[in-house]
Amino acid sequence: MNLRFLKFLVTGGIAALVNLLSRYALNHLMPFEVAVAVAYLLGMATAYLLARRFVFDASGRSVTSEVRRFVLVNIVALGFVWAISVGLARIVFPAIAFTWHADDIAHLVGVLAPAATSYVGHRFYTFARK
Repeated sequence: MNLRFLKFLVTGGIAALVNLLSRYALNHLMPFEVAVAVAYLLGMATAYLLARRFVFDASGRSVTSEVRRFVLVNIVALGFVWAISVGLARIVFPAIAFTWHADDIAHLVGVLAPAATSYVGHRFYTFARK
């Protein structure tokens, strides 16, 4: 494991924490499925700021270009996060009668799932040198 990937995991972990905590708070205001998507956006903004500052070298692209690329990579990841989180919480866990913090665990698994693919996408696309 190289240092850059380790930094990505640490900053991604911070963004994941923002994602998870905001989903928990948002869940009091909206359905779980919507809260997962909104929380993902908050975590994504955190991830961009941290990755740009601490993980990847300057790409030579404008912030607008990087953000656009970052969003594209994360739209793919959001599909995974949402499908895994909702699939576990609404289908798998009820089928196996798992109820202990089912939404929280489903969301945690969903958030962690795309770590490696997101790193590759951001390294070779979002923050690739111009």
